[in-house]
Amino acid sequence: MRRLETTISPLGLSATLRAPDDAGGLIVFAHGSGSSRLSPRNVAVAEVLGEQGFATLLFDLLTEAEEGDRRNVFDIPLLADRLLDAVRWIEGESGLSELPLGLFGASTGAAAALVAAARLGTRIAAVVSRGGRPDLAGDFLRDVRAPTLLIVGEADREVLKLNEDAFAQLRCKKALRIVPGATHLFPEPGALETAIEFTVEWFGAHLAGVPKAD
Repeated sequence: MRRLETTISPLGLSATLRAPDDAGGLIVFAHGSGSSRLSPRNVAVAEVLGEQGFATLLFDLLTEAEEGDRRNVFDIPLLADRLLDAVRWIEGESGLSELPLGLFGASTGAAAALVAAARLGTRIAAVVSRGGRPDLAGDFLRDVRAPTLLIVGEADREVLKLNEDAFAQLRCKKALRIVPGATHLFPEPGALETAIEFTVEWFGAHLAGVPKAD
């Protein structure tokens, strides 16, 4: 497993790339509000995806100055633009640009992932939202074409209802998976592991079969 600490242009956002040999795809992470590329839950997901042969890119969506303004963590267009910057960076990297792309988002990062997926069209092969706020993607939900999985905790009732409403608006191939007994951050024994299983299964089904670009 190759691990590279790098930066995403044009703002120099800190990023961590993990890439196994002959990766079957690359999954870009969008962390939630108040978090960073060092989110222990996202790192746990990335490690398992790496074991399954996927490369992952975790990066900070905001600059240090932007993090000082709480409003920015809910600025979905801004966060989606940062994901587009990451994809542009990937497109310029030999060994990465040809890989099928997936997006993984948590909390507000899930909305940003869905907006980015809608804007990038067929370049995105699959999207997964974990405990996300897909409702914040608004009208972009109807434009998402990538197969999309929403994962929510059973006891995270308000967010579950928001996910159910967003799920109804999606017109792509889609699934909603509910983790029994789990609350918003999946701290219950086995809850995060279940969410990771759902994630690996989804990306395995929708990225692994996508041919690499020439």
